[in-house]
Amino acid sequence: MKDGIHPDYHAVTVHCACGHTFQTRSTIKGQLLRVEICSSCHPFFTGKQKLIDTAGRVERFTRKYAQAAEKVAAEKAAKK
Repeated sequence: MKDGIHPDYHAVTVHCACGHTFQTRSTIKGQLLRVEICSSCHPFFTGKQKLIDTAGRVERFTRKYAQAAEKVAAEKAAKK
């Protein structure tokens, strides 16, 4: 490695808005990194994320293609 071209990689403390703190390493200047959200409070990692079906998309899809499937089945039955 060449000397003098790489940033200083040192230990920093990460402080989240929820109050959680942890140690990591970074190239930022300073010893404290403030973040708004971390893995301790993010809904995806905590399991509190809610998956919602907007406007009944799944039901609309099944209704739409159920009629088409019935038509295909009727045509196959008529050919036999």
